[in-house]
Amino acid sequence: MTRTLFFLSFFLVLTSCSVFNSVPQPTHEFRGFWVATVVNIDWPKNGTDAIEKKKTDYLNILDFYQKLNFNTAIVQVRTAGDAFYQSEYAPWSRFLTGDEGTPPKHQENLLSWMIDQTHERGMEFHAWLNPYRATFDLKTEVLSPEHDFNQHPEWMLKYGKKYYYDPGLPEVQQHMANIIEELVSNYDIDGVHYDDYFYPYTIKDEVFKDSLSYYNCGLPDQSLEDWRRSNIDSLIKKSYDVIKTKKPWVQFGVSPFGVWKNKSTDPKGSDTRAGQTTYENLYADPLLWMEEGWLDYIVPQVYWSMDLPVASHRKIVAWWAKNSGQTNLYVGNGPYKIRNNSDKAWQKKKELPKQLSLARETKEVLGNVFFSAKSLMNENKDVVRLIKRRYYKQVAYPPEQSDTTNTDSPLPTLQSFRFDTNSVKLIFDDLDRLRFAYIFPAQGGELSNKKLIDQVFINDKKNLQISRDKLKGKKKLSIVFTDKFGKKSEPIVVHLKQTN
Repeated sequence: MTRTLFFLSFFLVLTSCSVFNSVPQPTHEFRGFWVATVVNIDWPKNGTDAIEKKKTDYLNILDFYQKLNFNTAIVQVRTAGDAFYQSEYAPWSRFLTGDEGTPPKHQENLLSWMIDQTHERGMEFHAWLNPYRATFDLKTEVLSPEHDFNQHPEWMLKYGKKYYYDPGLPEVQQHMANIIEELVSNYDIDGVHYDDYFYPYTIKDEVFKDSLSYYNCGLPDQSLEDWRRSNIDSLIKKSYDVIKTKKPWVQFGVSPFGVWKNKSTDPKGSDTRAGQTTYENLYADPLLWMEEGWLDYIVPQVYWSMDLPVASHRKIVAWWAKNSGQTNLYVGNGPYKIRNNSDKAWQKKKELPKQLSLARETKEVLGNVFFSAKSLMNENKDVVRLIKRRYYKQVAYPPEQSDTTNTDSPLPTLQSFRFDTNSVKLIFDDLDRLRFAYIFPAQGGELSNKKLIDQVFINDKKNLQISRDKLKGKKKLSIVFTDKFGKKSEPIVVHLKQTN
C-alpha cells in the first residue's frame, strides 16, 4: 500500500508540473528575433572583420534560430543616420565597415546576400530602421562628410549626449520617406520595421529645442505636444503609403515602448506606473496608427517580468490585446534580462516560458519577438531547451497580413518535373505571386507541420527545387504555398515518378 501511494504521489507530481504538460503547437505564429547592429550589439562582431567572418557570424545567428523554428529576422539596417547598404541618402555605417562613409572592401552586395540567406532558411527578412537618431554620441568627428549632420546641420537638434533629426521639419519627414522608398525598391525585403525611438526619451531638466520648428510649422491653437504627435503621425503615414505604393505586400511594423499611457493620467491607459510613456514622452500614438490602418503589425516592447508591480507583463499584454483592433499584435520579449537584471523574477528559467504561455493563451496575440539575437545563443541553455521542447517544437506559418482586401493568389499548375543529381526541379506555370512552398508527404487527413519535409523560398517565377536528401525517396508530395501577403493555399498533390 505504501509503495502504491508513493508511485501515485510521484505520478501526480510529474503530471501537475507545467514543464511536462503538452503545449499546443499553432500552425500560424510570428516568431521573430531582433538583430541589433548599433555599436555591434549582435552583428557584426566588429566593423573591421573580414567579409568571411561577417558572413559566418550572421549564418550562426540564422542557424541558431532556424533550429528553434523561428520564421522572421528583424535586422537593423539604419542605426544613426547611416546605412548598411549603398544609399543615396546615407553614408556607409562604421558599425559595418569600421569607418563611417567608407564602403566595404569587397564588391558583393552584403545586404542582398543576407536577405537571400534568410529566405533560404524559410524566414522572412524585415529591415529595421531607427528614423530620428542622428548620432550615437557627441563624437561628431567620426561622421562622414556625407552624413546628414554635415550635409544638413539645420535638421539637427542636440539633446543629452546625442544629436537627433528634428521630426517637425517636413523636409526631414520626406527624407525618411525617400530612404524607405529606396530600400523597398532595391531589396527583396518582407517588411520595414521602426523601433521605439521617435522623439527622444525625456531627460530631466533638459529641453528638446524645437521651438523654432513649432513656431514655423505648428497649426494655430495647436499645442506643442499635439504638434509633436502630429509629426510622428505624418512619418508613419508617409512611410506606410510609400511602402504600399512600391510593393503592397511588404509589411510595415512598429515596436513601440510597451506602455501607451498609465491609467493615472488617462482612464484608457494600462494599470501601470511607468516613468515614461509612448504617448506623453515619445509623442507617438500607435492607437491612432492602428485605427487609421497605417500598420500591418505592432510589437509593443513588454520587457518586464510577469508580475512586476510597476509594469506587469501580464497586465500590459492584456491591455494591448484589448486595444490592438484589427492590426496583427505580436509581443516583444526581453530575454536579454535572463539572469542579468535586478528584478529577481528573471533569475528563474520559467520567466520567459511563462510569458510565451501567456501569449499563446491570449487569442489576440499572434506571436513573439525576442530582443536581442545574441541573448539566448551563448548562455541560458536550460531556457533554450525548455522553450524548444514546449513552444517551438515544429515550424509555424507566419500570420496572414491583417489587410484582407488583397485577392487570393491562384494555385499554380505543375507542368513537368526533372530529377537532377541533388534535387528535383518542379516546373510550374506561374509562381510569381507566391513566397514560400511547404513540402509534406502526401497522406490522408489534415497536414501537420510536425511532418514538414522542407520549406522553400520561391525566387523563380517558374521553378521550384527540393533537395533529394530531404525527400528520402518519397514519390507523392503535398505542397502548400503562401503568397506574398502570407495567405496559405490549399495543398496540391504532386506525383513524382523518376524516368531517368
